[in-house]
Amino acid sequence: MAKHSLVIVESPAKAKTIGKYLGKDFEVKACMGHLRDLPKSVLGVDLEHDFEPVYKPIKGKEDIISDLKKSAKAADTVYLATDPDREGEAISWHLKQLLDLPDDKARRVTFNEITKKVVQESIQEPREIDQDLVDAQQARRILDRIVGYELSPLLWKKIRRGLSAGRVQSVATRMVDDRDREIEAFQPEEYWTLDAKLLGEEAKKIPFAARYHGKNGKKAELKSADEVETVVRETENAPFLVKSVKRTDKHRSPSPPFTTSTMQQEASRKLNMTPRRTMAIAQQLYEGVDIEGEGTVGLITYMRTDSLRLSEEALSSVRGFIQGRYGKNYCPAKPIHHKAKANAQDAHEAIRPSNVNWTPEQVKKDLTNEQYRLYRLIWSRFVACQMSNAVYDSVAVEIEAGGHSFRSSASSLKFSGYTAVYEEGKDEEKEEKESPLPALREGETLNLQGFSRDQHFTQPPAHYTDATLIRAMEEQGIGRPSTYAPTVSTILDREYVIKEGKYLHITNLGRVVTELMKDKFTDIADLHFTANMEERLDAVEEGKAPWREILRGFYGDFDKNLQQAEKDLEGVRIKVPDEVSEEICPECGRNLVVKSGRFGRFLACPGYPDCSFTMPLVVEMPGRCPKCGGRLMKRTGTSKKTNKQYTYYCCEHTTAREGAPKCDFMTWDVPVKDDCPECGHTMFKKAGRGYKRPFCINEACPNFLPEDKRGYPKKPASGEAAGEAAEPDGKAAEKAPEAAKKTAAKKTAVKAAAKKPAAKKPAAKKPAAKKPAKKAAKAEG
Repeated sequence: MAKHSLVIVESPAKAKTIGKYLGKDFEVKACMGHLRDLPKSVLGVDLEHDFEPVYKPIKGKEDIISDLKKSAKAADTVYLATDPDREGEAISWHLKQLLDLPDDKARRVTFNEITKKVVQESIQEPREIDQDLVDAQQARRILDRIVGYELSPLLWKKIRRGLSAGRVQSVATRMVDDRDREIEAFQPEEYWTLDAKLLGEEAKKIPFAARYHGKNGKKAELKSADEVETVVRETENAPFLVKSVKRTDKHRSPSPPFTTSTMQQEASRKLNMTPRRTMAIAQQLYEGVDIEGEGTVGLITYMRTDSLRLSEEALSSVRGFIQGRYGKNYCPAKPIHHKAKANAQDAHEAIRPSNVNWTPEQVKKDLTNEQYRLYRLIWSRFVACQMSNAVYDSVAVEIEAGGHSFRSSASSLKFSGYTAVYEEGKDEEKEEKESPLPALREGETLNLQGFSRDQHFTQPPAHYTDATLIRAMEEQGIGRPSTYAPTVSTILDREYVIKEGKYLHITNLGRVVTELMKDKFTDIADLHFTANMEERLDAVEEGKAPWREILRGFYGDFDKNLQQAEKDLEGVRIKVPDEVSEEICPECGRNLVVKSGRFGRFLACPGYPDCSFTMPLVVEMPGRCPKCGGRLMKRTGTSKKTNKQYTYYCCEHTTAREGAPKCDFMTWDVPVKDDCPECGHTMFKKAGRGYKRPFCINEACPNFLPEDKRGYPKKPASGEAAGEAAEPDGKAAEKAPEAAKKTAAKKTAVKAAAKKPAAKKPAAKKPAAKKPAKKAAKAEG
């Protein structure tokens, strides 16, 4: 009888890809992530028995567990093939315990890339579960559980219900707060630049500008208009002589291949993708995409890594590709090896395409737009990292006049090198343009055409963006590759931080929570302490420290601080200052303030209960428009007949200005942050209270749920509410924003649609057909 093996992976897409590579003797099934965890309702950690975790099967996953048990019992060998990181190792360990697998039957395999060659080779080299990796993950999970479950109730009692605290999120929030405080405290200083407009002696010379540098060989800064005029007086009648001309070749080296952090940063800068979205798309590229002529293949290597290492096979392949496509001059004599930072884990390679010969252009037709853009970014960065330096012809000229010196420089591309493929994006695009320089010779006299004087003021540091916050977290050693994206998402979801355009700003709530953490829980809010904790967890992973010892060292001080905070804050309720907007209440004339409710942020009159006026905000929702890929917005409209409000969701381009692209997508269904595991489109759920199972609205997807099965009452044949609901072509969406012309709070940088005060609403009983609109209005307030 032939041997039968079971392979357990985390997702159906991964199972589909691997199943094609392993053949009929292997059954490949997906466990859909964690099947066992600490229970949600209680702490789940026995503090009195040395932090013993109490794991329970996750509610709702009973059918998956039962199915896997049945398959595991029938198999000769069970290969646990979850992701190749700490969390993946822990999932495999939990699977082994849940399925009651003996040591000789359970084998651990990992795939750094999901290609036929790697999958078949890896399955031939299974290993035992790495208990050190499991213990490091257990320590992290229990640490975060203790902080979250013991601190959050304090925040609920002292500030506001529904708040949460976390070990890494608290530090990330503090970083945003510190940066915002630095900007608020910044005192600009005046300075001036002075440019001399010069012309060479020969008639064909082109005019150029030289910037003031200093006096008597020393650099000097011009702090006032008077200092500028002093320099002008001392030089305007003096001869301008070329003191030196230096011409050199400047070499620029390519950036290293992507790590998780640098990929998230670059995708944010170049593709305008959030870290969470970047990781979701990268996961799809790693797990497998159907490519014409190749079948289902994983296009990139594992995407949670901080290593810069590349395999010899990959280096050989890309060097051959570079020579074939660009020529020998573009390929350096030896492979380039990039050095990773000191605390990087070297378990995986850097992020790279699994086959460099699958160019973005070749696979474009088989990818979604987002998959293509991210794959092109990863592919280009990888190819460029092994290419020759770019060479620039650089000229620097120093000019003297009356004891003062002026300098000018210019550079031009001499050899494109790696820039033929890729150039790294910048967080702040503020490069000064260089004017072209004529051919000058030392000792040459120049003609002064005039001066250009400009006043400037020093600028504060920029607010963090997703990209710069992740870079700062990485530099400080806070978090690890798998935690950057969830941390940024969490502090935004909790409304400790809000995003205005691409910039992150602390909210009053975030500031109050941060102040409490800094005052009462110094360790948790301290950047160095959090970074040191990461190093201790790394020591557990390396087998150098017992995991329970880490927890003992942390919990003693934490418990003391918690008890002291409870005592100090007894009877105290900390008020979160209102975020005052520029919008005026039409009922009483007060400035409206931003409030948060169970359905999100809205504007309200601070005079409540005397005045109950509110205005819902137009807010950005998770996900992308299924028609054009634009952002999805939550908007409100007001029925002309009843003055009742209704909520709908539409594309940001629904109300585009004249000449801009327009999109007619609108829906009553609520977009959710999770993407469809089958097709990658944004999923939606039915509006209203209570848990609703998300569904896919892509008709070509196996997960598609027809509208009549989404749980809505049947649409009436007539009536205004029904008429508005029956306009999926965007007409309702175009009508609704007419009421949304006033600008809301400056800090929220969003528009508000005015809501009629409660007192003016008709008291007449409404027909049943209008219930959905009524619920939406109620939810918004």
